[in-house]
Amino acid sequence: MSNDFGEVLLWSFWFFIWIAALMVWFRCLWDLFSDRSLSGWAKAGWAILLIFVPWLGALIYLIARGRSMNERQMSAVARQQAEQEKYIQQVASSSKSPAEQIASAKELLDAGTITQEEYESLKTKALA
Repeated sequence: MSNDFGEVLLWSFWFFIWIAALMVWFRCLWDLFSDRSLSGWAKAGWAILLIFVPWLGALIYLIARGRSMNERQMSAVARQQAEQEKYIQQVASSSKSPAEQIASAKELLDAGTITQEEYESLKTKALA
């Protein structure tokens, strides 16, 4: 019975190692093809190494380009945050002023689309 448990434990360990190695390999490939500084020939050479000798290729890639992988990832995150902040500012600045909101609600009231109570509610929200 303990032999079966040992086999399951050993199988689980190798399965974990296999998944971790696949994650490293895919991360290297993702970094390779997202790097704009490498030439096409350099990318082809790294791709051949990573495809035909995957585990050794990934180890060599991490040793040779590991530090720059982190720098590229950090710059991509910073660029994405800057774009997000720019978008938020753009959306926030395009909202209507309270006077415009009240005028729009008044037009809806005059057109009969909303009731007087709804107009008062919209007016209160705009002034809040």
